[in-house]
Amino acid sequence: MQVIRLSALSDNYIFLLYDSQQDIAVVVDPAESEPVLKHLQQIKAKLVAIFNTHHHDDHVGGNQQLIQEFPELKVYGGIEDQGRIPRQQVFLQEGDHVPFANRTAKVFFVPGHTRAHIAYYFPPVTTGDTGELFCGDTLFAGGCGRLFEGTPAQMLDSLSKLRALPDNTRIWCAHEYTLNNLRFALTVDGDNPDLGKRYKEVIAMRKRQEATVPSLLEVEKRTNPFLRWDKPSLQLSAKSNEAVQTFAWIRSMKDKF
Repeated sequence: MQVIRLSALSDNYIFLLYDSQQDIAVVVDPAESEPVLKHLQQIKAKLVAIFNTHHHDDHVGGNQQLIQEFPELKVYGGIEDQGRIPRQQVFLQEGDHVPFANRTAKVFFVPGHTRAHIAYYFPPVTTGDTGELFCGDTLFAGGCGRLFEGTPAQMLDSLSKLRALPDNTRIWCAHEYTLNNLRFALTVDGDNPDLGKRYKEVIAMRKRQEATVPSLLEVEKRTNPFLRWDKPSLQLSAKSNEAVQTFAWIRSMKDKF
């Protein structure tokens, strides 16, 4: 399974999962249809499914046109999003499994950004391979999603599930927010040397117009404040050693940033 990153809208990423042996593909969160159709034509592949993480327009905006072009494809999404994702046919719950190519994704229910958000995790096939996590707007490189429909406790629980995945998991998040996320991270975790180093690296990457996605979970665990709620430096800043209170403080600070 090959993962192809496509740019869309102002800062979205769409992910095309490609099986070169069968010339079929799945698309994750098609914000718009044009980049997907263009690339499918280039690689001469048939689209067989849409994997949506949640119902926001910048994640499902391309669904209708893609279905018109490929009427037999299936649209996957969380069971709690029933009625909110265009043309959804498959309703997924925590622990469900979704096969594609030589891989099988495990579904995680990760509410917080929305009440129905899910993520798709493809474990490594062989030792030394990376896992692939398609997490929509739950976890970002250097950050996490805003709490539009969920609570800090829900988002903390969701991120705890993702933080427990293997360190060599690649994080395919849906937006290029990394530089701004790290600027904020420095305001709450400024003594973190790994964070300072990453910030400089990302500045250089963006000057070269390079994408910062995917990231690695191991890097996120060292530098992303939303995965470091239990670190003493952040607890001291938040004036709390309670996980939910510390997380809520970090999120409230980011909302004001």
